[in-house]
Amino acid sequence: MCLRGDVSDVFKTLQARTCPVASIHPTAVVDPRAEIAADVSIGPFSVVESGVVIGEGCRVAGHTVIKAGTCLGKNNSVSEGVVLGGRPQHLRAGDRVGRLRIGDGNSIREHVTIHSGLGTDDWTEMGDQNLIMVNAHIAHDCHVGNHTVLTNNVMIAGHVSIGDRAYVSGAVGIHQFCRIGQLAMVGGQAHLNRDVPPFVTIDGLSSHVVGLNTIGLRRNGYREPDIQQLKAAYRVIYRSGLSWNEVLQTLQQEFPTGPAAAFHEFLSQARRGIMQERHGPGRAPLRLFTDPETSEAAAAVRHVI
Repeated sequence: MCLRGDVSDVFKTLQARTCPVASIHPTAVVDPRAEIAADVSIGPFSVVESGVVIGEGCRVAGHTVIKAGTCLGKNNSVSEGVVLGGRPQHLRAGDRVGRLRIGDGNSIREHVTIHSGLGTDDWTEMGDQNLIMVNAHIAHDCHVGNHTVLTNNVMIAGHVSIGDRAYVSGAVGIHQFCRIGQLAMVGGQAHLNRDVPPFVTIDGLSSHVVGLNTIGLRRNGYREPDIQQLKAAYRVIYRSGLSWNEVLQTLQQEFPTGPAAAFHEFLSQARRGIMQERHGPGRAPLRLFTDPETSEAAAAVRHVI
């Protein structure tokens, strides 16, 4: 734990005694009550307040502010101009607010802002191995899973939950209390005011569901039988014409195991409704099974072309 910002001989001596390994720029201001691992790097003109915890292997670039109550795990990379644990943008935010917890191996790029929880016992949380791109904003009490990608200028309001391996494209706006399921793909500039089920793709232009995120599924190791099961469950949700309760009952009965079981788990907790499909029932059918004859004919045409 080191206090920097005063480059007098006294504090140079203090640094040598207490921080023999950490690389902290002379212009950085680090409160002595912050807990900083020995191999942490902190760049110029950064501010680390009291009560901050920074784990081993973290790299904090210049002009970064890490507010009180923020906890970073191991091997995080924090780029220039980032503000972590900022005060919630909420009229009910009191003098004392909550905290921010960030896991391991995250890359947080330039000018990202992540706010703390609203109440004194509340947390904003982020898991491991996430990529948060330039100028993204994550508001108070949000929960971000693992291996997600949040791209430039994403705007995430309070109490939003984002599942593992979700991908949120540029300039997407997400209304408070919405949820995004695992491996969902949200197109650029979409505006979300309802939950996004797992595994689906949101078209950025219309902000509607346009099918499964099949590319993401295959890249993450889902095999063809898994994808076929997900397609069958998707048809129950968006193409069957069943009522909401009937959809939930059918999903629970027909897909108790396998990846499609995640649909019932997610939808049964929906409180805001779910994002609707771009095409209504009976249009733009989703192929469930491969027709060998059709596949061979299509392959022959592609070969000729």
